[in-house]
Order: sequence, then C-alpha cells, then structure tokens
Amino acid sequence: MRGLLLLGIAVLVYGDASFITKEEYASSLYHNPRGIGCHLCHGERGEGRRIATYHEKGIKKVFEGKPIDTIPFEQFSVRMGKPIVGMPHYYLTKGEIQILYYYLHHEEKKDSDATAKPKPAKKVP
Repeated sequence: MRGLLLLGIAVLVYGDASFITKEEYASSLYHNPRGIGCHLCHGERGEGRRIATYHEKGIKKVFEGKPIDTIPFEQFSVRMGKPIVGMPHYYLTKGEIQILYYYLHHEEKKDSDATAKPKPAKKVP
C-alpha cells in the first residue's frame, strides 16, 4: 500500500514530464527506425557513407548511402514516403519523418541560434 502511495505521488509530481527528451527520441529513431538504422548507410549525422565496393563485369563500383543532411524538408519527406532502390522502406508516420529531419538539423539550429545577432531593442516613442 505504501508503495502505491509513493508511486501515485511520483506520477502526480512528474506526470507531465516526458519519459525521454525530443533529442533522445530522434536519436533512437535514427539509429533503429524499424530494423536497419539510418546511420549504417547515411552516417552518424546524415553526411552519407560508403557501404560497399564491388566489381561488376570487371568495373569497380561503389554502393553508397547518399547524404541526407543537406536536403530541404519537403524533398526529405517525399523521399521517405517512396521506395528507393537499395534502401529499406520503413512506413514512417509524418511525425516520425519530422523527428528524423529534426535529428539531422537540431545541432545546426543550436549553432545558428548561438551565433545570431541579438535583435535591436525597439525605440519607445
């Protein structure tokens, strides 16, 4: 009974707090969306990555995961919704696609916020 009371108090006090942060969820989804993680082919930050080199009819070829860290959200979203040769299709929700894009760009946003010039104060008449 005492344990239930403590659990109830904990839920009331911390009930509105998320279990994991947005950054943790985004990283988790990027590293294990539903099978093969994005990082295995596209790199840790979406910069692209060589997956394999092979020879076909005597010609050396390279199979690469393309960079996905520089494409605009609209293009990223469309590509995630279509099957692409060599890439698994994950059937992600719109929210999951948005969080993956966030994962690829949240550090960039932090950097731009940190280097942004402060807005000048408005003049009071």
